[in-house]
Amino acid sequence: MPPDRRGARGSNPGGERSGQGKRVHSVFSAGTEGRLRRGMAKILIVDDEAGIRSVLGRVLGKKHETREASGGAEALRICREWSPEVVICDLKMPEVDGLAVLRELGARKDEAVVVVLTAHGSVETAVEAMKLGAFDYLRKPFDVEEVQVVVEKALSVRDLKDEVRALRREAQKRDRLDGIIGKSPAMLRTFSLVEQVAPSRSTVLIVGESGTGKELIARALHAHSARADKRFVAVNCAAISEELLESELFGHEKGAFTGAVSQKLGKFEIAGGGTLFLDEIGEMSPRLQAKLLRVLQEEEIDRVGGKESIPVDVRILASTNRNLREEIKRGKFREDLYYRLNVVTLSFPPLRERKEDIPLLADYFRKKYAEENGKTIGEIPSATMEVLLRYNWPGNVRELENVIERATLLCRNGVISPDCLPEEIGRPEHREGLEVRVGMTTYEVERMLILETLKSCGNNRTRAVELLGISVRTLRNKLAEYRQAGIEIP
Repeated sequence: MPPDRRGARGSNPGGERSGQGKRVHSVFSAGTEGRLRRGMAKILIVDDEAGIRSVLGRVLGKKHETREASGGAEALRICREWSPEVVICDLKMPEVDGLAVLRELGARKDEAVVVVLTAHGSVETAVEAMKLGAFDYLRKPFDVEEVQVVVEKALSVRDLKDEVRALRREAQKRDRLDGIIGKSPAMLRTFSLVEQVAPSRSTVLIVGESGTGKELIARALHAHSARADKRFVAVNCAAISEELLESELFGHEKGAFTGAVSQKLGKFEIAGGGTLFLDEIGEMSPRLQAKLLRVLQEEEIDRVGGKESIPVDVRILASTNRNLREEIKRGKFREDLYYRLNVVTLSFPPLRERKEDIPLLADYFRKKYAEENGKTIGEIPSATMEVLLRYNWPGNVRELENVIERATLLCRNGVISPDCLPEEIGRPEHREGLEVRVGMTTYEVERMLILETLKSCGNNRTRAVELLGISVRTLRNKLAEYRQAGIEIP
C-alpha cells in the first residue's frame, strides 16, 4: 500500500486537513491571497485521460488561464510556445512520459514549476520526479482543495524565483552602467555621480588617462539625461587639425575657403537638442578655445564664412587626459573656459588603481570575443588572472581589451593560459628601465621617454600614445620638434 501522502512529503506547509477535508487557515493563505490579487497565472495540464484534464481545467480555470495537453510531446511544444508558470503533469503516459517531460524542461532551463500526478505513486517514483526538478506531487484520486493548495504553493515558488532573478539583475546593474564595468569603490562612486549629474543641463568635464573609457561615461550621461532621445555627437579634438576642427564644430558657408563648394552644418547644429562630446579638449588651440567659450556664454555659433549668429541648444560634455590647471599655468588653456567646462568634474580612475575590476572586465572581454569569433573559451584560469592582476596597465581598459582579444584568438583547447599573453604582460620584470642622470633637463628626459617608448612599440604610434598617456597630435608635434633639432625619427 502506498504511504500516506503527507508522510511521504514529510510536512504539510499548506495547512492541515480535518476529517471533513477542510483546510485549517495557515500562514500560506496570505501568500495565496497576495498571488490572486496579482491576476491570473498560466497553468498547463498534461494527462492522457480526458476526464482528469477536464476536472483540473474546470477547478483551476476559475482563477487562472489553463491549457491542456494529452501527451508529453504536445506538452513540450506548448511550454515552448506559451511559457506556462505551472505545469501539472501525469507521470504515467504513453510515448513521452512525465519523467521525460521533466528531463527536457530541465535541459531547456524552463522556468515552469512542475507538479506531477500519479496513480502509481510509490516513494521511489516521487523521489525520482523530485530529483528531476518536480516541485511537488499529487496522488490520484486527488482532492480538489488539495490541488488548489499545491498549485498556489507552486505559484508562490515561481514568484520567489522571479524575485531572485530581479534581485540578480539589480545586483548586476551595480557592477555596470551602460557598458561601463566595475565594482570597485571608485567605480561605484563614479556610477552614483553619473546618475546624479545626468539629468541636469550642466557641462561636465571628464578627466582620466587615455584608454580608461571617458567616452563611455559621456554616453552614459547622455543616456540618463532628458536629451536621451536626441543625438549624441562625439568629436575627437586631438585627431583633427585646427582648420578642419573649426569647420567640423561650427560648420561653414559655401565659398568660405578653398574647397568649400557647399554649405556644411557643424557638430553643434547636428547635435541640436542633444549632447556634444568634445574628447581631448586639452588639445584644442587657444583660438578655438575662445570661440568655444563664446558658444558656452551666448548659446550661439558662427559658421566659418557666415555673417549671422545661429542659436544652438546642446549640452556640452568634455574630456581630457591632461591636467588642465597645469595647462592654464603654461598658458596652453584658457582659465575662463576651464571654469565654464568644470561645472562638474568626473574623474575616471586608471585601471591600476582599481585592480579589483580586472577579473570582471577580463571575463566580459573573454565572452565578447569568444562569441564574435565563434569559439568556446573557458573561464580565465587563476594563474592567468594573477598575471593580469600584477601588470600595471598603462594603456588602461583599452589595453586590457586588446590583450584579451589577442589571447582569445591565440589560445588552444579553449583555455587562456599565461602563454597566450604578450611577453610584456606576462614577464613585466624583464622590461628594461631608462637611465635618467642628474643634470638632464626635463626636455631631454621627455624626449628620451617618448623615443624609447616608440621604439619599444615597433614605431606603432597608436600603441605609443596609449602607453605615454598623450594624444596623437601631441606625439606628432613632439616628433616634428625632434626632427627640426636634427634627430632622426624612423
